[in-house]
Amino acid sequence: MASKANEAPRVAIVGAGPAGIRAAETLYNAGLCPILLDEAADGGGQIYRQPPPARRRPYTQLYGFEAGKARALHDTLAALRPHIDYRPATAVWDLRGTRLFTQRDGITDVIDYDRLILATGAMDRMLPFEGWLTPGVYTLGAAQVALKAQAVFVGNPIVFLGSGPLLYLVASQYAAAGAQVAAVLDTASRADAIRALPLLLRQPALLAKGLAMIARLRMHGIPLRQAVTPLAVESGASGETVAALRWTQGGRPQRTPAHAVAFGWGLRSETQLADLAGCSFAFHPLDRQWLPRRSPEGRSSQPQIYLAGDGAGITGADAAELAGRLAAMAVLQDLGRPVDPQPMQRLTRRLASLATTRRGLERAFPFPARLAATISNDTMLCRCEDVRTGTLRAAVREHGACDLNRAKALTRVGMGRCQGRVCGTAAAEVLAQACDIGIDQVGRLRSQAPVKPLVFDRARLREALAALDGKPS
Repeated sequence: MASKANEAPRVAIVGAGPAGIRAAETLYNAGLCPILLDEAADGGGQIYRQPPPARRRPYTQLYGFEAGKARALHDTLAALRPHIDYRPATAVWDLRGTRLFTQRDGITDVIDYDRLILATGAMDRMLPFEGWLTPGVYTLGAAQVALKAQAVFVGNPIVFLGSGPLLYLVASQYAAAGAQVAAVLDTASRADAIRALPLLLRQPALLAKGLAMIARLRMHGIPLRQAVTPLAVESGASGETVAALRWTQGGRPQRTPAHAVAFGWGLRSETQLADLAGCSFAFHPLDRQWLPRRSPEGRSSQPQIYLAGDGAGITGADAAELAGRLAAMAVLQDLGRPVDPQPMQRLTRRLASLATTRRGLERAFPFPARLAATISNDTMLCRCEDVRTGTLRAAVREHGACDLNRAKALTRVGMGRCQGRVCGTAAAEVLAQACDIGIDQVGRLRSQAPVKPLVFDRARLREALAALDGKPS
């Protein structure tokens, strides 16, 4: 039997989106057999999500302008499958030392690794408003998943609300699929877009795609409104369906009838596993979020951990592919494998260029922090623990709780099944507004395992607990 020293290093990758697939490809081409884990049944990430076989549709219909990139990424994964340890439909729910704890079909497994690339992606950034829990209200990401994965509309007609490229992308995808889009309501203003032009012009192809999406929406006769403020979702007579969305523009009240609302303000990085790994964090004003520190090549503060893609900062799918390759090259370097430094330098320069585009997009679609002050005290903030916005404000008023973790202890905000993944950023915004301090001063929620909800039967639960203790079940 070969000794441990002669065994090939075990490199695990969490996330089979653009970053994870390109990292796996790079490692395989260097002679390694990486372990690629992903929650979805098939790879591609959120942006290039694949429907189940029975609902497959033409690439141009599913991915629009990005059809070629989606096909290339899917083809890469298909070619890699026989040669790597690919584990789809597998949730990674804890990380301790150099061990990953996973679950698939209710069965827990423990994976040891020598190096780990976290390509965990992102999810919708939300702010609650009156009626946001009405059945028929979805995030932009959820609406996109329904359309891509199941070929269904979340409602018809539908209002799209929020800001950022995803707002226009999902609205255009629904319009192209035949949905009745009642309106696209953007909280950003025309002045924001004009200020961003000098930066966006550095990536003319991206700017052209965005303008083309807007033009197509206008061709469908869809109302596009800017500088809006959401007021409330009106429900039907039974209270169980969406009837309309109320909003204002320039102080003038407006009402748009609809059967569904999809909303969101950009994306936030999924950083829980990096936190459990002990990576150091720093606040990033552009993302309005605490993110794990990383070098330009993707090295974290922990020697075995590498970071790539939107899970370490929102930069988009193109940048994620580059960052996945670069992180894998850094792994190979640190393992003593030969790596040509010139491709690494080119990737680093390209990522720096895309970071400029990201700044332009944030200038064009700024996060509407002002809305935190408009959320009523009765509006639900944390749906898992039934915590209303007024409860969080009362913790500030009565206890001076201007630290997010102290507010969590006093109110239970962020203690539910989602571990603050849904409500955490909104809670931070409300807390900063209530305390009249910067968003960087309220801190960040400490991550706890499991980072995703799990399902166990009793026997499997005993196995999982035994695995955590390192003992046989």
